[in-house]
Amino acid sequence: MRQIVLDTETTGIDPKEGHRLIEIGGVELVNRRLTGQTYHQYINPQREIEAEAIAVHGITNDDLNDKPVFAEIADAFWDFIRGAELVIHNAAFDVGFIDHEFMLLHAQRREPRLGPVAEHCSILDTLRLARDRHPGQRNNLDALCKRYEIDNGRRVLHGALLDAEILAEVYLAMTGGQTALTLDAEERRADDAMAGGLSIRRLTLAPGSLNVLPPAAEELIAHQAKLDQIRQASGSCHWDALAVASELAVKPN
Repeated sequence: MRQIVLDTETTGIDPKEGHRLIEIGGVELVNRRLTGQTYHQYINPQREIEAEAIAVHGITNDDLNDKPVFAEIADAFWDFIRGAELVIHNAAFDVGFIDHEFMLLHAQRREPRLGPVAEHCSILDTLRLARDRHPGQRNNLDALCKRYEIDNGRRVLHGALLDAEILAEVYLAMTGGQTALTLDAEERRADDAMAGGLSIRRLTLAPGSLNVLPPAAEELIAHQAKLDQIRQASGSCHWDALAVASELAVKPN
């Protein structure tokens, strides 16, 4: 499953008033793991950026004078997102701007149109997802970072790539996943089991060779608190099923 966590910055609020994209940032997830593949592009909007927008993202027209216009980057951007599930916070805003840019490009090129986005990508709106899971609470990106203990200390101003990276962490936490969990060894066997990004090496141990230490009381409390957090975030916890199976396995006939 290929997902692109995406964010944009713009000259203003509404593309119907002539506002344009000025920055696009995206990070790639495959099977819920960050691949390291990213897309980042500043764009010359060929119009003035509103002061209110500059106060949010800090990008000025002087910063963009030497950057390409959208027509020059459209094909590479389209190749990056086409066919993926787009994970966007307040998706209607970003998709509205992207579709507007593709519409303007089509009018300029008079050749087969790129987009609309929803006809070639599925879209997951994390703002709607957050509102469903946390009704009546603040669900902007900063609030979600605090709720899910995501470090967003680098986020002084909005920036498309940085916001996409942070949103990827929030999305994975909010849906009960992990960015990546890999146990590396110096040597790997061909029969290593792979499950959810966890590489499991099979070991053969003599009975009684492991010294099993029972958890301390504070560790049990912390463990239960973590399970409660997982249940609240995802609605279920696989550990519960494992615990029941373990109890059944040890019951005498």
